[in-house]
Formats: sequence, structure tokens, C-alpha cells
Amino acid sequence: MAAGSIGVFATDEKIGSLLDQSITRHYLSTLTDQGGKICAEYVWIGGTMQDVRSKGRTLTFKPTKPEELPHWNYDGSSTGQAPGHDSEVYLVPRAIFKDPFRGGDNILVMCDCYEPPRLNPDGSVTPMKAIPTNTRAACAEAMEKAKDHEPWFGIEQEYTLLNAQTKWPLGWPKGGYPAPQGPYYCSAGAGVSIGRDICEAHYRLCLAAGVNISGVNGEVLPSQWEYQVGPCTGIDMGDHLWISRYLMYRVCEQYNVEVSFDPKPIPGDWNGSGGHTNYSTKGTRSAPGGWDVIQEHCKKLERRHAVHIAAYGEGNERRLTGKHETSSINDFAWGVANRGCSIRVGRMVPVEKCGYYEDRRPASNLDPYVVTRLLVETTLL
Repeated sequence: MAAGSIGVFATDEKIGSLLDQSITRHYLSTLTDQGGKICAEYVWIGGTMQDVRSKGRTLTFKPTKPEELPHWNYDGSSTGQAPGHDSEVYLVPRAIFKDPFRGGDNILVMCDCYEPPRLNPDGSVTPMKAIPTNTRAACAEAMEKAKDHEPWFGIEQEYTLLNAQTKWPLGWPKGGYPAPQGPYYCSAGAGVSIGRDICEAHYRLCLAAGVNISGVNGEVLPSQWEYQVGPCTGIDMGDHLWISRYLMYRVCEQYNVEVSFDPKPIPGDWNGSGGHTNYSTKGTRSAPGGWDVIQEHCKKLERRHAVHIAAYGEGNERRLTGKHETSSINDFAWGVANRGCSIRVGRMVPVEKCGYYEDRRPASNLDPYVVTRLLVETTLL
């Protein structure tokens, strides 16, 4: 019997774009001559540390590395990152991706944010200073110290699609609930796979942009999906995940659908959303000693459990209850193939004596710069 026939009903919900996308496609597809210039969309993290902001500028050359791009600035008083009387915040380009929306040689530029240089009374100039919401700077410093260990990361980004008007999960009965969990995970069919168009469009956009996306799947909660980014080395993990989120926001904008990275979008007997972080180093990947290194890492992670939990995502206490494939937020445990632990080690790692492990504690709204920095600091520095 098909999954869709076991007490599961398709939705009649219909959502349209705010504007006619065919008009946009017409201009983007026919006006391809940019006069030898390119568009660079500068992307940065906003004041809530969950919002992603961007603005575009025209360049007369095609850059090959971030250092060739000009610094820029924005009104930090409009993003909650500076006071009105001193509102200028500097943008420093850090990573370049292709712009899959504009196409051609146009680019997306991942930036981090700084207080601008200031002139002192003696004529000297103070250097730029990372603003409080710039978590990339500290992460980059940690990754530079640990570079000989070659830290690799892969993050499983779960998210939930919502009706932008009702803030209720996409495809759910109005004011009600669908059939219980069970038929939705990795399913195909009406009523069990909700919002696949967004998942697929985002997948293609990430590939086109150069984001190191490694897969996608439907999740346990209906209208919940996951994509995986990685493996990425060091600071690249944060850059790639943040750009992937920017692309997701842009896709949902076109569909007039809201994406939620809340770790527990629906209270009750429904799965939450995580940002499981897979991690390995040159030491853990080397047989036969890698298995011993992983066990040492777990001991170090246990000692700093509270430090990690405090930084692993806002609202994570609603998700880490010990139910729905999570560990308790108050306890640390690790195990082989155990999804109810803080740290899950793959079944073949003890057999092959090397590999990686999965930190299952981070929430879906994790800051990848913070999580990867903490893993490196705790286990390597």
C-alpha cells in the first residue's frame, strides 16, 4: 500500500508568487549584455545573527579572489548593528560564489562586518575592529591555528517550510494537524512530500553557485526538509552554509513561502530541526589510531558540554529533550550508531579504526562559525 494512502491526505493549499515571475525571467534571459561589467551582490549576517542581508554593486572587472574586491559599507542602524549617530559598518569580502540568479559572470560575495578605521587626534588611524555580531573573525583565527590538523566539517541543515501568511507549516490542514509522523521521511507522493519544488530549486542553485552541497532529503516532520553542505575545510564551512541559507531565503522569496530554521517549529509529538555537524581531523581519519583520537575528542567534549550547549542555537532547549532522536540538553553521551546521543559515531568507525563523528547537539539555527570554532578549540587547541 502506498504511503500516501495510510491516513494521509493531499492538501488543496495554493500559494502564488507576489509578482509575475515570467516577466522577471523575460528580462533576465533577454538582457544579457552588461557592457563588460558585472554585478557583485555583497552578503552579510544581520543584527539578529539569523537574518541575511545583501546589496549589489557594479564592477568593471571580474575578480578572481576576495582580496581584489573593494571594501564597502552599509547603514548598521537599519540592521541593529550600529547606533544612528555612528551608523557606518564596513563590509570586507571573504569568499566569492557565482550568482545563479543573475547568471553570467555575476557573483555573490560573502562578507564579514567591522567598525571602520578611525582617525586619532595624533593623525594615526586605528585598524578595523570586528563588530559583536561578526563571529567569522574569531572562527578564522581558530582555523588558522588548527590548519595543520586539517579539520573537515559537514553540516546537515534542517528547515521547515511555512505559509508566509498563516505561519503554519506548508500543506498542513488550516488550524489543524496532518497524520502522525511516519510516512513523510524521504517519501514521494502527494500529501507526504510537501514543498519539493523549493528543495529541488535550492539544490540546483547551490550547485550552480559553487556551494559544496552534498545532498538533500525529506525529513520526519511534514514540510520539513534537509540539505547537507560539506565536506568543507576550516572557515569554508561557515561561508558555504551561510551562502546556502541566503540562496534558500531567495528561493522562498520567489515562491512567497517562509523558511524557518527554528529548532522546534511545532510543539508536541513532532520532530524538531537540527544542524548536526560532522567533524573529522587528520588524526581521526588516520588508521589505526583514529578511533583512539575520536574517543579522546569525546572526553574533551564532555568536559565542555555546557559551553557548547550555550552556543549551539537559540531555543535548543525545546528540541533537546531526549525524545525525537535527540539527547537531553543536560546530559552528555556518545555512542556508536546511537541517534539518541550527543555524539554519534558511525558503525564502521570502530571497525576501520578511523573516520569522523557527528555532533547532534547543534540546532537548525546554529551559527556555523561558532559551532566549528568551538569544536576546533575544544578538541585541538
